[in-house]
Amino acid sequence: MQEQEISIFETTQVVYAGFWQRFAAALIDGLIILVPTFIIKQITGEDNILTELIHHKPITAGVCMYEITLLIMGWLYFALMESGKQQATVGKMALGLKVTDMEGQRISFGKATGRHFGKLVSEIILFFGYFMMLWDEKNQTLHDKMAGTLVVKNNPII
Repeated sequence: MQEQEISIFETTQVVYAGFWQRFAAALIDGLIILVPTFIIKQITGEDNILTELIHHKPITAGVCMYEITLLIMGWLYFALMESGKQQATVGKMALGLKVTDMEGQRISFGKATGRHFGKLVSEIILFFGYFMMLWDEKNQTLHDKMAGTLVVKNNPII
């Protein structure tokens, strides 16, 4: 007999994370990412590309490596944590939130990767992709819609 996977949403009340909860979680995660960013900057002595351009300095290989390192670090932080057992980054855990697929199941590393890089689209369009959640019935941002994910309360009060 084959086991049938059941959606957790069939047995649990779904409470979608609100804008300010997600904003606070993002601030916490931003602070967490800031620490290794600062350490890497101190070790390499490199500035980011934008700072170099503003000061009319050439973009060196060191600056490019610094940017690539930060890109990989952010990607792995978000993708590994959101696809992991807790289904949440430290910021989301602190706010009692988690990332699920549309059926309430844990997302794969690939889906978490797509969600992470989808944030770039949300940001490029002046963060409009984040504000979309304000009028969406499931509080989905653009990158949530692109990846087929939801951010929900981990233990909703029934």
